[in-house]
Amino acid sequence: MWKRLFIVLAIAWAAHSWWQQRPLQHGAGIIAPRAPQQELLSGAPTFDFNGYRLTPLAAYDVEARLLAREYYRVGREAELSPLDFGIGWGRMSDEAVVQQIDFSQSNRFMNWRVAQFPIPQREIETSAANMHLIPADKNIAGQLDKMRVGQVVRLRGRLVRADAPDGWHWVSSLSREDAGAGACELFWVEQASTQ
Repeated sequence: MWKRLFIVLAIAWAAHSWWQQRPLQHGAGIIAPRAPQQELLSGAPTFDFNGYRLTPLAAYDVEARLLAREYYRVGREAELSPLDFGIGWGRMSDEAVVQQIDFSQSNRFMNWRVAQFPIPQREIETSAANMHLIPADKNIAGQLDKMRVGQVVRLRGRLVRADAPDGWHWVSSLSREDAGAGACELFWVEQASTQ
């Protein structure tokens, strides 16, 4: 009796969790038209966070479709940034386009593959980004945790460089034109919301 009840409750909990995190679907059309907005900062004061010194490089404001997300719990980077978001804007926020692209995340990269390109490859590369998120506080971390693939997310904060006392460092990309290693944004998130 108790074993069956436990199994039923476990199945119900798994179904509820899946339902809460299931990807959202939209009709065809661009739902996040604007490219991320970035303003370079010079002389912004550094600050300490979780044993790292963070140097703000640029103010960053992005409103984009959440294409993929991945938690990381192992490795030095996970101490600082436990969550990556893969995002898209312009035609990379259009359901008709993203349905034709298979997204995955691993090893701090967002990967994608297509059977046939729905839009030019270069547009995919320059209208999508993988962001390493550093939540500014527990409230922001909780908001990021609730965001679902398919939602339009609005994030504001600063792109940063992180330095450790032993010389290790991690630096954000400052370009939307790059791809591959070093092209990800290291993003100190101060505000987070969804549409």
